[in-house]
Amino acid sequence: MAENKTKPTSNSVTTFLNACEPEQKRLEAWELVALFQKTTGETAVMWGESIVGFGKYHYKYKTGREGDMLLTGFSPRKQNFSIYIMAGFPKYQHLLEKLGPHKTGKSCLYIKRLSDIDLNVLGELIKTSFETFKDKKWP
Repeated sequence: MAENKTKPTSNSVTTFLNACEPEQKRLEAWELVALFQKTTGETAVMWGESIVGFGKYHYKYKTGREGDMLLTGFSPRKQNFSIYIMAGFPKYQHLLEKLGPHKTGKSCLYIKRLSDIDLNVLGELIKTSFETFKDKKWP
């Protein structure tokens, strides 16, 4: 069975974020760290080479494959921030409507700039998803 590529590492979050360019992306990345830490109560940990994660959960599929995954986190990608909302978005349409400009994938929220969105709504989205997985209430 293949091993997960996305797993916690001992890489420095500070070194990773301080290398983000341009400066505005770096400043917003640090703003996200503060929001995630405040919202989750967890310390930032690097997952793989480019994801800043907060907390983790263990999963096991019927196939027998199992592993650990971050409860929530983000990656400061070149085009946008990828924010990992592991619970997905079907139950959170009411929050997404209030968030501001964004795109979504299965469990990724894509935001160009933090100044474009309502950070309180983002915090609520992070908290709700985090608590769902933390309490093992996911489907």
